[in-house]
Amino acid sequence: MPQLLHVARREPGLPPDRPRDGFPFSVPAIRSLDVLDLSAPVTFFVGENGSGKSTLLEGIAAAAQLPTLGSDEVAYDPSLGAQRALASTLKLTWRNRTRHGFFLRAEDFFGYLKRLARDRARIHREARESGLAAPPPERASDWESGVHPDEAAAVEFMGEYDARSHGESFLELFTRRIDGTGLYLLDEPEAPLSPQRQLALLALLSDAVAEGAQFVVATHSPILLAFPGARIYSFDAAPVQEVAYGDLEHVNLTRDFLLGPERYLRHLR
Repeated sequence: MPQLLHVARREPGLPPDRPRDGFPFSVPAIRSLDVLDLSAPVTFFVGENGSGKSTLLEGIAAAAQLPTLGSDEVAYDPSLGAQRALASTLKLTWRNRTRHGFFLRAEDFFGYLKRLARDRARIHREARESGLAAPPPERASDWESGVHPDEAAAVEFMGEYDARSHGESFLELFTRRIDGTGLYLLDEPEAPLSPQRQLALLALLSDAVAEGAQFVVATHSPILLAFPGARIYSFDAAPVQEVAYGDLEHVNLTRDFLLGPERYLRHLR
């Protein structure tokens, strides 16, 4: 059952005729945002690069204070300062407030694996410092080199987390971490996935939704966007509009290209 029902813009301390300036408030879809209904089990944000779909998703993640599968939590990630400012102007309406679930940007997945490896390295370091184990000889110089021992030692553990292809590891992460409850905010999860793996992700989402999970997903993928019953918001015009799957530019362009690629490729000559 969806727990996050609506997201709306509010500007504390600012009159309506004096909106904030600069990114992300200069993005038309963000500046004009009023209220979005997120009460569907699956909601998609779609639009061209720079349209604001990922920015809003990141702002929702900061406002919802969900765990982050990445190098850093949203609250500390230096690349998300503008999105945290956006979060301060968002009002989230909940059926039941939850912090179960996670936020994931596909680009951060390798950082998440490094974070796991760092944690393993920290556990081993603390064991050595407590006298339970000695520093391995090949790492002894790191303790005087100025390189943090966890960063140096993490390399030893990366193989455990990145032994398979990016797409396989990515899909396994979803399989292990998504269950039948909670809110999951996913930014372009199709990035490392083949079309076949995207279909597998659709099946996984369907199973989780049947058990009560909720997803808000920013995507370019016509395959993911075909999820039955999903609500789709286009960020290509301001204000953001709900759009039917068959009316999406992403879908129509992909369909036209596959039906006649030569019509597009001849312009490359």
